[in-house]
Amino acid sequence: MNNKKITGIIAYTITPFSKETGSVDLEILYKTIDQLIETRADAIAALGSAGECAYLNNEEWELVAEKTIKYVSGRVPVIVGIAELTTKEAVKKAIFANKNGADAIMLSPWSYYKLTEDEMFDHYEAVASAISIPIMLYNNPATCGVDMSPQFMLSMVDKIKNITMIKESTGDIQRMHKIYALSKGTVPFFNGCNYIALEALNAGAEGWCTVAPNLIGDLPKKLLSEVKHGTAEKAKDIFYKQLELLEFIVKGGLASTVKAGLEMKGIEAGFARRPLKELPSEKKIILEQMMSSIC
Repeated sequence: MNNKKITGIIAYTITPFSKETGSVDLEILYKTIDQLIETRADAIAALGSAGECAYLNNEEWELVAEKTIKYVSGRVPVIVGIAELTTKEAVKKAIFANKNGADAIMLSPWSYYKLTEDEMFDHYEAVASAISIPIMLYNNPATCGVDMSPQFMLSMVDKIKNITMIKESTGDIQRMHKIYALSKGTVPFFNGCNYIALEALNAGAEGWCTVAPNLIGDLPKKLLSEVKHGTAEKAKDIFYKQLELLEFIVKGGLASTVKAGLEMKGIEAGFARRPLKELPSEKKIILEQMMSSIC
């Protein structure tokens, strides 16, 4: 198994599309990756919600996964997100990520039917058995339709060897306290909810998975650094400086908001793919004001 340690700020990429053709724009993808690495992100996460993974066909998904891994070229670890309705497709994508050099996958149990714990366990076990790289178990009921308890997630960490990390995105800080307490601090967990980043890091989160560095540079990294060094007041100042924008990104839709913000920074990442809509003009004004006041 790949033993490269994953920690700190895990920065999400968007998937840029050409405004003319609607196809994936690799040059802009590379530009955004370079920008994220310049923010001192500790890892790059491709094909998450911000990367519009649910709106890509298989060919596009494989293109983004392969090119991201190759372009990052070991500068930081690369995590590839996988959220599929069927176990067969999840296994296929996990094998592809593994073969192409991903350092880990982030796996969520995306579902139409409400899955039982037995069904979820079998899903994760099947994917884990097919690959040799670590799995970050991802709990995000808002988008996946499945909610996994801390107890159940920790049981999978214990029983499925490739599962080594948890990303918790419910926004419930008590979930993180529970993960820490039940595992006695031995299982790394990551915050996936922007607006509780300060609380999560103080609760022992190993890091923060966020799309925010695309728009606000190294502020997330600075927050992490201040928490680690025990400078509580500085950490609070940095967090509250970005909190309003962090909330705005989520409410406005990750892909649409970040692409609008990137355009304001001179990076033409195209539009979010339909049925997602472009950020309305009045919200663009608000976003621009927020970014100007922060950066």
